[in-house]
Amino acid sequence: MSAATMRSRTPDRACAEAVELALAAAVEAAGEESVGEHLGVVADGDRVVTHFFDCREPAYRGWRWAVTVARASRAKVVTLDETVLLPGSDALLAPEWVPWSERLRPGDMGPGDLLPTEAEDLRLEPGFTGEDAPPPNSLVSEETERSRDLEELAEAEDADVSAVPPSALNIPPARGSISAVAEELGMRRARVLSRYGLHTAADRWDEAYGAKTPMAQAAPAACATCAFLLPLAGSLKQAFGVCANEFSPADGRVVSLAYGCGGHSEAAVMPKPPRPAPPVIDETKVDLLPLHPDRTGGSVEDTTPAEEELGHS
Repeated sequence: MSAATMRSRTPDRACAEAVELALAAAVEAAGEESVGEHLGVVADGDRVVTHFFDCREPAYRGWRWAVTVARASRAKVVTLDETVLLPGSDALLAPEWVPWSERLRPGDMGPGDLLPTEAEDLRLEPGFTGEDAPPPNSLVSEETERSRDLEELAEAEDADVSAVPPSALNIPPARGSISAVAEELGMRRARVLSRYGLHTAADRWDEAYGAKTPMAQAAPAACATCAFLLPLAGSLKQAFGVCANEFSPADGRVVSLAYGCGGHSEAAVMPKPPRPAPPVIDETKVDLLPLHPDRTGGSVEDTTPAEEELGHS
């Protein structure tokens, strides 16, 4: 019986006095060392009372043993209903359970983890569906129907279609299917990013590597003029790129074009070392040198006529 249908909020006297019965039930359920002093009673209904006892378990500080007793109408015997462990006002409780999809945060995934996406994920929208059927009343559909009719007619007449030249059939060459063209262009994906998905990704990237970060505020120039910036494809290339400077704190990260760091390619260009001047050769004067300086007593005069002629040439 709920409290709303109680005739009186005053605990039943017989049930409230059954402290020994409630204590024995708590001791039987948890053991004598786990049950403390009696904390009070609460009326749960007409002739239904819950007794509370302190829990002495170190791991359950602030919890209470709750033993509910009851008495039938016009009966004098109090009986036991249930014994449970309930948290008190200052009990340490586990946080409210949250689904994994709402608990997941960037960086939580590890090797081997799989992150499924919902069918109605707001970040995604239908991309290439794989449907090859052309729209009704289109030129492609008419050609397809005409080709099918000719094949059926040839089969009915038991004719060899391969022996007939293509020009005689008056059928234009078959066009490439939509799936084949999409496969060639790399667009064969079941879903693509929606505008909402693009905006949320752009907000995250701009917050991590955008113009308002301390690194960008102190940078000598923006990434838009840096040679290490690799532009993205699609609409995001107008605002983001990938940093390819191994010494930059954003190496390999998606950065805003307004982001910047001290590793900008044009921030501090090292000057080239000066090229040494070419050697100057004085051809107006000839220095006479001995041909054999290792010989003792050798001098410039100890030269042969041929050597003299060579030295004065």
